[in-house]
Amino acid sequence: MNLQEQHLMLTLIRNRRWAALATQGPDGPDASWVAYVLEPNYSGFLLHLSTLSAHTRNLLAHPRAGLTISEPERDDEDPQTLARVTIQGEIAIIPRDHPDYQSAALRYQERLPASAPRFEFGDFLLLRLIPVRIRFIGGFARAHTLDHDGLRAAAQRTS
Repeated sequence: MNLQEQHLMLTLIRNRRWAALATQGPDGPDASWVAYVLEPNYSGFLLHLSTLSAHTRNLLAHPRAGLTISEPERDDEDPQTLARVTIQGEIAIIPRDHPDYQSAALRYQERLPASAPRFEFGDFLLLRLIPVRIRFIGGFARAHTLDHDGLRAAAQRTS
């Protein structure tokens, strides 16, 4: 993956806030849309989800997931050429009494201010998706796979 592609991938991850979430449901694969917030150094992706949602119950039963982020679709272009990235990873709950909770919650609310009231709801959990495998498609016939260390190394090279 060249420097330009690394920059495109990282910009896509940093600048978007809405992604498709793939989980394993009781009857097979399930997909939904969720907001996410990137943690420093690409160490994780924060998700603030309600336990009333099927995707959250899926994650609690099977704590592995995929998060897919895409460039916005443009009417005049082939959607197959859009840059996109899928982050596969492990899900960890950040309990309210954990030392990381306050800083993670603040980070989430700073990026998504409208989410603040939901942090008072008892059915919401703050989750961290820890990247394991990253698949970047930079357009047609431009695909690359990285692990978590590769993602962080790309972030260091392009910063």
